[in-house]
Amino acid sequence: MSEASKRTAPTILQTALGIAVVLPAIVSASGIPESLPWVAGALALAGGFARVMAVPGVQRLLPGGLRTDEPAGRG
Repeated sequence: MSEASKRTAPTILQTALGIAVVLPAIVSASGIPESLPWVAGALALAGGFARVMAVPGVQRLLPGGLRTDEPAGRG
């Protein structure tokens, strides 16, 4: 795996996480009806992604600064 690929994967993951976290607020602020199929699908996907990221096994794989299951400053 090239050095660029090693840096790209975490960047894509971090961007996806950021979008997943703020997507409900973006939809709410924009006035787009949540009942539109593509909006509902995107919100469901964001919610599912957030749930997977909360799984203890996934939390252990994350760097200390991104974990939510430990107090700040530990890990």
